[in-house]
Amino acid sequence: MIPPNQRGGGGGFRQQQAPQSLPGTIKTKKYQFDPNTYTRIAMGEVWRKEWWYTLIPFAVGVLPAAIWHSWWWLLLGLALALIFVLIRSSLVTGVTQMEQSKPLFERMNYEADQRQLILRQSEQRAMALPWDQIGRVRREPDAYLLYLKPGAPPAELAPWRRWIASTFDVPVFLHLPLRLFNNDNDRKLFEALLRRKGLLADAPAA
Repeated sequence: MIPPNQRGGGGGFRQQQAPQSLPGTIKTKKYQFDPNTYTRIAMGEVWRKEWWYTLIPFAVGVLPAAIWHSWWWLLLGLALALIFVLIRSSLVTGVTQMEQSKPLFERMNYEADQRQLILRQSEQRAMALPWDQIGRVRREPDAYLLYLKPGAPPAELAPWRRWIASTFDVPVFLHLPLRLFNNDNDRKLFEALLRRKGLLADAPAA
């Protein structure tokens, strides 16, 4: 399994020297994404989709019981399932420790215009994230989740490893709480921008 942003492609950030905002840019307050909040959201999303994968190592462990009847095979199946859960979960929690993902969890404000989303730590330190690097946006009752597109696995990987890397991807996203916006009008303009970019098809009422 290969962690996100270690595969090449468009899954990382593109850092620039103090990118400039366009007139009419939507600017937010300062905010720091808590790694624990990321882990909680990402872990919930991963296991809602992939819980059934735990049945595979469990089945492998209990399969010999069809020939050699023993309760030990049940324990082996449970142990293999637990090992899989721990390994998969470690990939999610590992995102908060990766060098490529550290900008996600630094204190900054966001500036959105037609070209890009700027993650600005200060006037001298900022990163520009073009909209085409964002794959989709999910609207939660209290926040927007902007999911970055995963990079493609390296071409030199064996086919089975490429399949594992693609299947067991880890979601990487920006978390923009609604309270981050200076006023409700800015939030509505931001949501309208997301819709124009085709990133937000539907959203719950504010």
